Amino acid sequence: MEQSAVMDVASRMFAELGYDGTSLQLIADALGVGVDEVVASGGGKRELYLAAMRRAFEEEQAVMRAAMDDCPPGRECLHHLTDVYLDFQLEHPIGHALWMHRWVLDAIDIGGLEDEFSRPQLRAVARKVKDQVPTDVNVSYLLGTLIWCVHGFLGSGVMARGQGVRRADDPTARQEFRAHLHQLIDKMLD
Repeated sequence: MEQSAVMDVASRMFAELGYDGTSLQLIADALGVGVDEVVASGGGKRELYLAAMRRAFEEEQAVMRAAMDDCPPGRECLHHLTDVYLDFQLEHPIGHALWMHRWVLDAIDIGGLEDEFSRPQLRAVARKVKDQVPTDVNVSYLLGTLIWCVHGFLGSGVMARGQGVRRADDPTARQEFRAHLHQLIDKMLD
């Protein structure tokens, strides 16, 4: 069994069911093989989860590094980085789902992922935009707010005028949300 096939299925299962809700048996059943074959190809549940988180992070990190290299000057850099982050999350729902599970205390016994994956990327973005952020605005909270907004929109959408919810799969809702993020950035930088 190819390790990439095991990783694809394990990542999808962790994204759908969370770490705590996914067993090696479920992964094996989804692959149509025995648990021993899964372990031989990808490791135990913990190793598979860590590899899934690392893969999601590395994909995101590569895109964000390229975006930082291509950043326009001034506050447009933060607009650009936010747009790239939103687009990446829209196109990579597994990474979004992995973190959403983690944020509701899934895999709580596996520590250090935020420090290993999120913190270095946040620091790099903060260094890139800090000169555009007023001294009375906490850069970490500003970036955190943007991240929380993106994941909240992807996870639950926004209340529509009148009734119902507008979700991230609605192109008009995405366009309006992106404009809202830009407005939020501009208000924070004024």
